[in-house]
Amino acid sequence: MPSTCAIVVHPSAEALALAAAERLASLVAETERPPFFLALSGGATPQRLYEILAGDRFRERVAWARLEIFFADERAVPPDHLDSNFAMVARALLAHVPVKAHRMPAESGDAEAYARLVGTRVVARRDGVPVLDLVLLGIGTDGHTASLFPGTPALDETRNWVVMNEVPSLGARRMSFTYPLINASRRVWILATGGAKREIVMQCLRAPAAGEPGGAALRQRWPVVGVRPHEGELVWWLDEAAAG
Repeated sequence: MPSTCAIVVHPSAEALALAAAERLASLVAETERPPFFLALSGGATPQRLYEILAGDRFRERVAWARLEIFFADERAVPPDHLDSNFAMVARALLAHVPVKAHRMPAESGDAEAYARLVGTRVVARRDGVPVLDLVLLGIGTDGHTASLFPGTPALDETRNWVVMNEVPSLGARRMSFTYPLINASRRVWILATGGAKREIVMQCLRAPAAGEPGGAALRQRWPVVGVRPHEGELVWWLDEAAAG
């Protein structure tokens, strides 16, 4: 089955987060062979989704025992650091619900160990690559997603599922999923809210795929355009400000 792409627009960031929580709860309940393997990202837009999932409306409704959580990327900092994606997710969600989660220890630099963990836990395979049920991503105003930044080495990775990516523009090193793992997933959601994201969202939605003329060059410029699940679905979740 070829991949599909959908664009879902909601009136506000709050409405978007609520609708995404509803859909996620349904997907977890519907999965035929738990656990449901979910990869999370950092950022303000996903954070509101996590807070809603941990709130009264969903805390008892979501089948948390059917979920197993990974992280799509992480900064090379301890788990209690203010910049840590894990710390944000722990405050917003993990501290409030009984769910199994695997922190991405980017400060260790051992990307291979995290890839082995994913490979061991996620037994479903597509061409030898683990198939996650859902990867939740954001998008930066520069077109980056996860920790796949413009012009960085990870954009050319075709073999490793998780890498330490050097990001000179930030003077930083981050651990990140790569395209082979992201694009093997059953579903990928890209969440974008706010007027600051409008221009990059418009440009990326108009961009050709990596295999089409000009697509590979644009992937280097706006890494999010390289997110194209081989099979399954890609959904852009936007509020009206980001959708324009």
